[in-house]
Amino acid sequence: MGCCLSTEKNPEKLPNNTNNHNNSNPVVNHLQQTSGIDTVVVGGFVSSGGVPAFAEFSFADLKAATNNFSSEFIVSESGEKAPNVVYKGHLKNQQWIAVKKFTKLAWPDPKQFAEEAWGVGKLRHQRLANLIGYCCDGDERLLVAEFMPNDTLCKHLFHWEKQTLEWAMRLRVALNVAEALDYCSSEGRPLYHDLNAYRVLFDENGDPRLSCFGLMKNSRDGKSYSTNLAYTPPEYLRNGKVTPESVIYSFGTILLDLLSGKHIPPSHVASLVMLGISKQEEAQAPATPQRPLSPMGEACSRMDLTAIHQILVMTHYRDDEGTDELSFQEWTQRMRDMLEARKRGDYAFKDKDFKTAIDCYSQFIEVGNMVSPTVYARRSLCYLMNDQADTALRDAMQAQCVHPDWPTAFYMQSVALAKLDMQKDAVDMLNEAAGLEEKRQQKGGRS
Repeated sequence: MGCCLSTEKNPEKLPNNTNNHNNSNPVVNHLQQTSGIDTVVVGGFVSSGGVPAFAEFSFADLKAATNNFSSEFIVSESGEKAPNVVYKGHLKNQQWIAVKKFTKLAWPDPKQFAEEAWGVGKLRHQRLANLIGYCCDGDERLLVAEFMPNDTLCKHLFHWEKQTLEWAMRLRVALNVAEALDYCSSEGRPLYHDLNAYRVLFDENGDPRLSCFGLMKNSRDGKSYSTNLAYTPPEYLRNGKVTPESVIYSFGTILLDLLSGKHIPPSHVASLVMLGISKQEEAQAPATPQRPLSPMGEACSRMDLTAIHQILVMTHYRDDEGTDELSFQEWTQRMRDMLEARKRGDYAFKDKDFKTAIDCYSQFIEVGNMVSPTVYARRSLCYLMNDQADTALRDAMQAQCVHPDWPTAFYMQSVALAKLDMQKDAVDMLNEAAGLEEKRQQKGGRS
């Protein structure tokens, strides 16, 4: 293990000269100076209320603990395809841990990652699955938390085999999650990213706790919601930002899960569905956009993926101008490899080999040295072609974050929303895209 930060003056059990005020780790030194902590503990753990003190782990330690990040140790609900995979691990001191492994260069700056992790690591509460460490080793970025052995609320509510949750336990879940969020807010960390039934875990005593992993984003600049975007707060779909009000909304979705025992998008399903009542409904014509649409808008309104593909091929990377902020020094071999991956993705995209295009564009995106809204838009269409509307919507939103006034980003969101049966939101997004195109034309810009 690496270094451990602690406010305790008299550590109880520290092996091999562990008090070291002149630590060679610059990140730890920075955190020590800025936080006022005057004791740095290296190696070993100092417990506080039974929870190990926050520590920096080496990648080798976590690799050994997870059996070389074996697929058999994965505990993420979405498995190896998740953006950031969670593993269980077993340390040499016999302690079980949960290890969240981020994609390459999700947090390029180790100092920034360490500061964010340490901010969460300061929190200690019985209602949290507490963060006990992190790893910044080369390009590797990992978080380490207490391991909760008794599955997630999602499994107990929606995938139970023997018995569903008793009402008393459902109330306890609601209370414990509320107490955890209230504590985090009182400690200056009111934002919780992607709050849902997967984030509620059960400890060895069967008590519900809130995962600490949601207190950090999935990447430095990444999106805060990675699960089904039909459950995200309405304002997040528009501006891509999490606010304290967003957390309240997400807490409400958990309450709905607890009350109904079903995983239901809160604002897009009729009460009849939740009650299990069937009703013969008359077919209604879909809402129509308010403005005349461009060829891209027309294709999106029809959900004509073939026409969208042709337009994106013809547009090429014209709309990426001005979004690339690379300096000359950044054009390294890695950059050339990244651009080569994009080129392979472009060939596959043009040939309608959408799965290969996804793989190549993902290689380009994961390097993180260069941002391209067009790549996100193209990968979004590839996901739509593979019936992955959730992921397509996330990419379209990412394109908007890179290029906030780009109509194509909004058009692609409208298609994904329509595929998710969120028709009103889809039409709203279509109108917003048309409005942006109108402004561009008035300013004499290219559409």
